[in-house]
Amino acid sequence: MTYYGAKEIAVSFRTVRNNTIQIAEDIPEDRYDFQAAQGVRTVRQMLIHISMAHNFALMLHRDNPEMKSLEGLNLLPLIETVMAAEKEPRTKARILQDLRDGGNEFENWVKTLSDDFLGEVITMPGGTPPSRSRFDMLIAVKEHEMHHRGQLMLIERMLGITPHLTRNQQARMEALRASQAAKT
Repeated sequence: MTYYGAKEIAVSFRTVRNNTIQIAEDIPEDRYDFQAAQGVRTVRQMLIHISMAHNFALMLHRDNPEMKSLEGLNLLPLIETVMAAEKEPRTKARILQDLRDGGNEFENWVKTLSDDFLGEVITMPGGTPPSRSRFDMLIAVKEHEMHHRGQLMLIERMLGITPHLTRNQQARMEALRASQAAKT
């Protein structure tokens, strides 16, 4: 029996994307060019990067489902496209729309996939690791976003913003305390 398949990937990705969108909404647009350290992406660049990161998975798995090996695949054009887009002066509204649209596109496609498709193995270039399942590669899209979302949450703290997940936890704790106090 399979406990985690396409629908679960889609739901968990949606949760991650919704949290990313909330962070993008919580950071004021006038702070989108904040750079935590020299040589790292600004908030704007990181959000643009996140909004495009799923494109590799779509290119490989949706648009080229017959591809079973990444050996010899020229990724440079895709990487250069993302790097160029990160330098565009996109507005907060545009970035939020791109996050929503890209999230919808990825989620809606992923939830249609079969277990057989998710189980297919793709050979990696250079043999390290030698191969990965499509399942593993699609989960990596969410993991990649979570990595950058963690960076954004730290940046929120640097900007004096309490991240929404922390605010939500604080509200739950306060409600629990109030509930306990009402019982005594």
